[in-house]
Amino acid sequence: MGKSLARYWRVIGTGISFVLFGAGGLVLGFVILRVLHLLGRTDRQRVMWSREAIRLSFRFFIGVMNGLGVLRYSCTGLERLERRGLLILANHPSLIDAVFLMAFVRNADCVVDAPLGLNPFTQGGIRMASYIRNDLGGLPMVEACIASLETGGNLVFFPEGMRTTPGCPIRLMRGGAQVAVRGARDVTPVIIRCVPPTLTRGEKWWRVPPRRAQFTIEVHEDIAVRPFLEHDGAPPLAARALNAYLQQYFTRESQSHASA
Repeated sequence: MGKSLARYWRVIGTGISFVLFGAGGLVLGFVILRVLHLLGRTDRQRVMWSREAIRLSFRFFIGVMNGLGVLRYSCTGLERLERRGLLILANHPSLIDAVFLMAFVRNADCVVDAPLGLNPFTQGGIRMASYIRNDLGGLPMVEACIASLETGGNLVFFPEGMRTTPGCPIRLMRGGAQVAVRGARDVTPVIIRCVPPTLTRGEKWWRVPPRRAQFTIEVHEDIAVRPFLEHDGAPPLAARALNAYLQQYFTRESQSHASA
C-alpha cells in the first residue's frame, strides 16, 4: 500500500514538475531574459547573463524535483567543468539530461533540436542564450560550435542526437567528433545513468518507474584528440576514428554499474 501511494505521489510530482518547467520557461523567456537583454551593454554580456539565468533556473528545477521525491541525483567530477572552452559530450538516456548538465556548467552553450526553437516554452531562452540549432546542418553547425568554443563557451553536445531507446545500442552521429577534430579540442566525456530508467524515448511522462529514479552524473577525464589527428591525418578520417572510439567508450561506461 505504501509503495502504491509513493508511486501515485511521484506521478503527481512529475506532473507538477512539467507544469513548473513550462511556466518557468514562459516567464524566463518572455520576462526575465528580456529584462536582462535591456540591461546588458553588449551582445556578449546579454548572452552570458541569459545563460547564467538559465543555469540557475535549471538548478532550482532539479532541486524541486529532488524535493518532491521524483528523483535523486549524485555528481562526481564537477570540478572538471569549471574550465572554459570545453567540448562536453554526453550520453542521452533521459529527457532531462540537458537540464542536469546545463544546471552545473557555467556559460553553457548547447546544440538543440530545431523544433525547440519554435516551442513557446523554450524559444525565448534558446534565442537569447544564442544556443546552436541543429538545423544549421553539416559544416555550418560544426563551425558554429567551434566558434562558440573559441569564445570560451562550454559546449554541451549529445552525439546520439536523440535519447537512447532502452535496450538498444548507443549509436553516435559524427557531429561531436567533427567538432573535436576540426576545432582541435579534447573531449570532456560525461556519463549519465538513470536507474531505474525514466523519461526515456517514447515513454509517457506519467509512466513513472516502480521506485524513485537515481540519476548519476560522472564527469570523466578528458579524451585527447591529438592522437587521432596524428594517426589518421585528414579530418574526415580522424573524425571517423574518434567517433568509433567514442561509441565504444560511451557504450562501455554507460553500461558499467547499470544494475547499481
